[in-house]
Amino acid sequence: MEMTVQLTIDCSDPQRMVAFWAEALGYVPEPPPAGNATWRAYWEAMGVPEEELPAGAGDIPESIIDPAGRGPRVWFQRVPEPKAAKNRWHFDLKVGGGRDVPVEVRAQRVRATAERLVAVGATLLQIREEPDMEFFAAAMQDPEGNEFDVV
Repeated sequence: MEMTVQLTIDCSDPQRMVAFWAEALGYVPEPPPAGNATWRAYWEAMGVPEEELPAGAGDIPESIIDPAGRGPRVWFQRVPEPKAAKNRWHFDLKVGGGRDVPVEVRAQRVRATAERLVAVGATLLQIREEPDMEFFAAAMQDPEGNEFDVV
């Protein structure tokens, strides 16, 4: 049996999250299925009742996909309540190149990525540097406060 994986992230502003995470992951907004101008039009054609489609739902893409087809689809599901606690999961954006790359080069790559993501809405929480372990990472938050690391 074949299986695919979708990551669903609760949020208050899917449009903002689509823009941020598409940039962070190198993904693209998922276009609506062929023959549909918007996801809302697709859902309406499928028979989803109007009361299940809040204002604005599906008017803009609420999911992102890996253009290379390797990574999972990520759907940003609008919910009414704000984030209330620390994540129980998080992304590790592995940009450093691994332990075979000198730590100075990895640190430069991590810093450059962290700066790029701050420019599109992330918050840098902390640089974690442990020279004895040749470890360097940036702890960050996305625009809605979800934690992630750049390593």
